Amino acid sequence: MADNLEEAITVAGSAQKLLWESKEAPAVVPFVVPEFTNWRDEQRAWRTNAVLFDQSHHMADLNIKGPDALKLIRDTAINSVENWPVDVAKQYIAVNSQGYIIGDNILFHLADDEYQAVGIPPSINWLHFHAETGGYDVEIWRDDNSLYRKGNPRVYRYQVQGPGALDVWKEATGLAELPKLKFFHMHTFEIAGKKVRAVRHGMAGEPGFEFWGPWEDNAAVYGAILAAGAKHDLVQVGGRAYHTNALESGWLPRPIPAIYDDPELADYRRWLNRDGARSYELTSPLGGSFFSEHISDYYFTPFETDYGRIVNFDHDFIGKEALQRQIASGEAEARKKVTFVWNREDSAKAYADSLFAPAGEGPKFINLPMALYDTFHTDRIETADGTLVGRSQWVGYSANERAILSLGSVEAAYSEPGTELYIVWGENPASAKAQVEAHTQVRIRVTVEPAPLTSKARTEYRSNTGAQL
Repeated sequence: MADNLEEAITVAGSAQKLLWESKEAPAVVPFVVPEFTNWRDEQRAWRTNAVLFDQSHHMADLNIKGPDALKLIRDTAINSVENWPVDVAKQYIAVNSQGYIIGDNILFHLADDEYQAVGIPPSINWLHFHAETGGYDVEIWRDDNSLYRKGNPRVYRYQVQGPGALDVWKEATGLAELPKLKFFHMHTFEIAGKKVRAVRHGMAGEPGFEFWGPWEDNAAVYGAILAAGAKHDLVQVGGRAYHTNALESGWLPRPIPAIYDDPELADYRRWLNRDGARSYELTSPLGGSFFSEHISDYYFTPFETDYGRIVNFDHDFIGKEALQRQIASGEAEARKKVTFVWNREDSAKAYADSLFAPAGEGPKFINLPMALYDTFHTDRIETADGTLVGRSQWVGYSANERAILSLGSVEAAYSEPGTELYIVWGENPASAKAQVEAHTQVRIRVTVEPAPLTSKARTEYRSNTGAQL
């Protein structure tokens, strides 16, 4: 067995072969009950009353403290970090030197010279690597997700979201009136006699808080939230429904990190498997109907994932010149992030045929509510004549929209809402992944719609960052 990602790519013959033929299981939400009630009602609850998301187990935390903490972030982030006070969070997006996305996370400014990055591993690894190897005067601690970590998390983390979230929060904190916080601004509350740090947040356009504290306080705080929620019809969301929230909020969670083929990143690929760990980037299977032998064809620019609106050239950072070239050449405007709404009749037929057509002759099975059978998923988006015009990644069913949805990017000429295109579902050539049964590729009609899909999410959640509670 290869000792690190760089060796594994060499043994496999290419990064694409390594991930395409991977025998690893796809990334999931670990240690969270799959369903507390049923995933359909859990999905509907974030639109109708209030829900509780458990985020304590599937993300990694990287705490960065020291005189060079902000410099480390500034040197690697495509967005500005100037005028960033304590108790404000920011989204962090990193790209490689060619301007392709490494990943993103949320950065919390906890105290003077102290920040905490929270998210899935690619961008956490990128920050961690540069903190260790870049000569920065910082101290770090890291807590990986519960599949990799031994023992309990260092920090509990939850979200209360939905139209009734603020009623639950008032009940839990005992406050008649909540402080007026702008989006991504933080405050310290008291729940069950414990100090709780919370950030004003929202998913799919609904208000709420993300909150956290030391794990030893988890039982007391969790119990108090459930007791408060019982008076306001709070619904706990299980692991099956959790990831589908991104379909409605328009966040594209897993663009494949652009770290696999750049010779200058060979040391980084070796570092990823430090201390014998098997990194996320090594163990994440690649799949879908989009197929290329060149791993770089799977990469995304920040512009096609709608991060162009926060790119800021007020500082030097890795990939700055490449992003400037993308803007100058027009590449930044070439593709747009959208939601693909799958045709109901075509979806129903594909789902039924996957179960009832003769074995091997039906389509690839569509898991519900999340259809992904891999970690890095990419499907072809085509015109009626089969011309490739886009890529779809995040696929699942929404009980709120009564449709299968997917997120991805499409050429600008095809990005107008209402445009009808086709998604190709299933692999050809088929990989050896254990999750891929014998099947036949099918084309399913999709309608292009905005991302986020709901107008409320596009305004109050994404755009109006000055909204008051």
